[in-house]
Amino acid sequence: MRPAIRNALEHSAELTRSNRLVDAMSVGEAAINQATEDEQPEIKQWLAEHVGDFTGQDG
Repeated sequence: MRPAIRNALEHSAELTRSNRLVDAMSVGEAAINQATEDEQPEIKQWLAEHVGDFTGQDG
C-alpha cells in the first residue's frame, strides 16, 4: 500500500478517536477510492489489524 494511503487511514483513525466521524469517513473513503485493485486486500488486512486504532481500545 502506498504511504499516502496508509497515512490517510491513520489520520482517519485519529479523527474517529476525536469523535470527528464525518471527517474520518471522508478521509478514509477517499483513500480507499484512490487505491488500486492490488492494494485493496492490503487495506482490508491493515484495517482488520488496526481496529483498536479507531476505537482507542486494545485488541
